[in-house]
Amino acid sequence: MIKNFLILLGALAVLTAAGCTQHKVEVAPVEVKPIHITIDVNVKVDRALDNFFGDIDAAKEKIEDSSTTTE
Repeated sequence: MIKNFLILLGALAVLTAAGCTQHKVEVAPVEVKPIHITIDVNVKVDRALDNFFGDIDAAKEKIEDSSTTTE
């Protein structure tokens, strides 16, 4: 009987102490700064694209030359 009373008294003390505490959460403002990004493009890719479209440009020049000579 005394053990049960002490357990009950201890539980009551724990619950009372937990009810008296305060929890405060502060949220600080978040600072957002701009991001500077530098992109380096490989010149090799640019030259490869020039060569890729080079045959199309050559065909266009042939067509234009053919059309000017027939007129």
